[in-house]
Amino acid sequence: MTDRITIDPAICHGKPCIRGLRYPVENILEWLAGGMSVDEILSDYEDLEREDILAALSYAARLTHIKRLEPLAA
Repeated sequence: MTDRITIDPAICHGKPCIRGLRYPVENILEWLAGGMSVDEILSDYEDLEREDILAALSYAARLTHIKRLEPLAA
């Protein structure tokens, strides 16, 4: 995953992106959550690869591995 997900302050304001391209991981996740299939994403964005989509999902899954949640103060 580390070769697929990159973080560079000069690209997309330092958001995690796919291979240094201007595709933030959050966009990939939003497309999938919105109902796009992997094949639809790949046909719309030809410089992405199936492994990029899987890396975005893996990255998101790892972010959910937290010890606890605390409510924010209002």
